[in-house]
Amino acid sequence: MLSNSLSSCHLSRFPSCLAGVIRSLHALGRLEHVYCTETRPYNQGARLTAYELVYEHIPATLIADSMVSVAMKEKGLSAVIVGADRVVANGDTANKVGTYQLAIAAKHHGIPFYVAAPSTSCDLSLAEGSDIVIEERPSQELTDVNGVRIAAPGIGVWNPAFDVTPHELITGGIVTEFGVFRPGELREALAGK
Repeated sequence: MLSNSLSSCHLSRFPSCLAGVIRSLHALGRLEHVYCTETRPYNQGARLTAYELVYEHIPATLIADSMVSVAMKEKGLSAVIVGADRVVANGDTANKVGTYQLAIAAKHHGIPFYVAAPSTSCDLSLAEGSDIVIEERPSQELTDVNGVRIAAPGIGVWNPAFDVTPHELITGGIVTEFGVFRPGELREALAGK
């Protein structure tokens, strides 16, 4: 299912399960190009994802997080694939902050949205995404660059590390080592595994 539908995709995060999907599609000749996001504010996309893609010789372009919607509109993207830090029983998915907006933009543009996660990231003991506790990161990640303050002194900061993508926006499926499943199929598919 995945391998037949991808020619150019947007990749926001590059955890090991997602890396496997990207490598496989590339090796099969079914992945033309990857657009990876910088993943602000901690810049894992620019520092890690971009490095991995270059190292793997996978054609890729780094874009700012704020460029996602226009890239979907103008670059002919055929799928969005993200990783996941946690997937709960109904298919809601927690991942690095910014993932939720990718899903919304993909839905608007009619682009399938996939989540790649190992079954060990699936926590079926939690019913829905609102049960996930979201970590808040230090304000300096937004106010400082390399230890130098760039933001106005006294400005308030809200810096959640993750956001939750509702299962309704995961239109392509959840990719695990056991296959690709619709969010509503996940609990049954992983039962007893």
